[in-house]
Amino acid sequence: MKQIIECVPNFSEGRDMNIINQIVAQAETVEGVKLLDVDPGSTTNRTVVTFVGTPDEVCEAAFRCIKKAQELIDMRHHKGDHPRFGATDVCPLVPVANISMEETVTYARRLAERVGKELSIPVFCYENAAFKDVRRNLANCRQGEYEALKERICTQEWKPDFGPCEFTDSVAKSGATAIGARDFLIAVNYNLNTTSTRRANAIAFDVREKGRPKREGGSVTGKVLKDENGNPIMIPGTLKATKAIGWYIEEYGIAQVSMNLTNISVTPLHIAFEEVCRCAALRGVRVTGVEIVGLIPKKVLTDAGKFYLAKQQRSLGVAEDEIIKIAVKSMGLDDLKPFNPQEKVIEFLLEADNKEKKLIDMTCLGFANETASESPAPGGGSISAYMGALGAALGTMVANLSSHKAGWDDQWETFSTWAEKGQAIKDDLLFLVDEDTRSFNKIMDAFAMPKGSEEEKAARSAAIQAATKYAIEVPFRTMKKAFEVFDICKKMVEIGNPNSVTDAGVGALCARSAVLGAYLNVKINAQSLKDKQFVDSVLQQAEEMATSARQIESEILGMVNAKI
Repeated sequence: MKQIIECVPNFSEGRDMNIINQIVAQAETVEGVKLLDVDPGSTTNRTVVTFVGTPDEVCEAAFRCIKKAQELIDMRHHKGDHPRFGATDVCPLVPVANISMEETVTYARRLAERVGKELSIPVFCYENAAFKDVRRNLANCRQGEYEALKERICTQEWKPDFGPCEFTDSVAKSGATAIGARDFLIAVNYNLNTTSTRRANAIAFDVREKGRPKREGGSVTGKVLKDENGNPIMIPGTLKATKAIGWYIEEYGIAQVSMNLTNISVTPLHIAFEEVCRCAALRGVRVTGVEIVGLIPKKVLTDAGKFYLAKQQRSLGVAEDEIIKIAVKSMGLDDLKPFNPQEKVIEFLLEADNKEKKLIDMTCLGFANETASESPAPGGGSISAYMGALGAALGTMVANLSSHKAGWDDQWETFSTWAEKGQAIKDDLLFLVDEDTRSFNKIMDAFAMPKGSEEEKAARSAAIQAATKYAIEVPFRTMKKAFEVFDICKKMVEIGNPNSVTDAGVGALCARSAVLGAYLNVKINAQSLKDKQFVDSVLQQAEEMATSARQIESEILGMVNAKI
């Protein structure tokens, strides 16, 4: 699965669109990066840019933007309302999909080191990327702003993590940069069936982490109680990692609770929604829906959809589109206006930019006709992966039917777990349908390389060998993934809905054909690889797997025939 991160660099220029456009253009020069937003502010004299993509590409785009900002922005003349200490003031990386915070921290520190070394900009690592706890807080790193930088970076306490620790002419121009890794922030508004800002604020104070000031007598009008330092004593709200206020939106004619979720791993959107609903109900108010501001990772919706499916005691092992639909309807994301996940989910926007034609997007008729054409791809490898996907789909179907069977309600979780496993295997095999064709195309591309000189011949030969090795690895992955289908089909024959036992049996037949079909591709591609140690190892494992597949298929069919 592709890893995706978001980058939100803030540049100390919000007035000169010529400069802003030149900086932003650098991000768009990197393939695999999608620019999502450019938000300049004249008063703050600051522009916030948002782009997403795969980690290496995003870091390259960030570096190019930072370099261009260093070239075009002179901090010695900068004035603005927002705190700042550098041309690229901050540059946080945010994990979006299939990547951990720990991995994101590694990328952030690697980017920080490169900026320090290659651009000679003082860099402070902050938030999750900080090397010291005191530097996690951006305000500490930026204390005194640009004007204090000359003295601070020369001290032992505030020596930059990377880059120069002296105030050279170059540093005077560029200032410093804070590079970090943080969690994804979601801005969301909860629609209320009231026009009362006061009640919306009361609900916001109930739930936000900061809470509300404690007052004498516990009344809303009593004197605010303060601690020994003169600070208001706060009654914490019920939701961690949230900020919220209430307001009235004239456009909609309703009040809303406006919330920032600063760490969705601590408080996911659906948990916040449930709590706002609960607190609103205690005040005689109903939440009619949710308005998401900006973009979100797909996980926000899939986690929510699974949460509400579980509340209904329904299987979680259903198609992703269905899970997202449940999330949209459960939280009323389409309450005020239509909600299109293709326009709001980061991963979908990235996929929309991918112009590659995929086999799995074809109709059944189109796929069959394309296979039957004179084109060499898709071939047996793609067909094997697709047969495996169909086998996983059949096993998953039996699990879902069993989960929903009348009188079997106490077993829904067991079948849901098997259905989720089947969906994951199916999705992996569907990816391999196209990946097998891509691996074939890599070989064709390698053979098409020039071979006029000895250097070109050597490069061509190396490319052919690398592509051939990959063309062995892909069907071998298909074998291993298709082999996992047997577990699901066998279990569904044993405990699943007896009316669907033959469907599980057909699933086993598909799995066996997928394993043996992919094995043929492993063997034929292995003939052209010079790395005999690799070939011998893979062929031995593949042969053992093929033998086991025949045995397990026979065992499962025997169980099926005994039940019909």
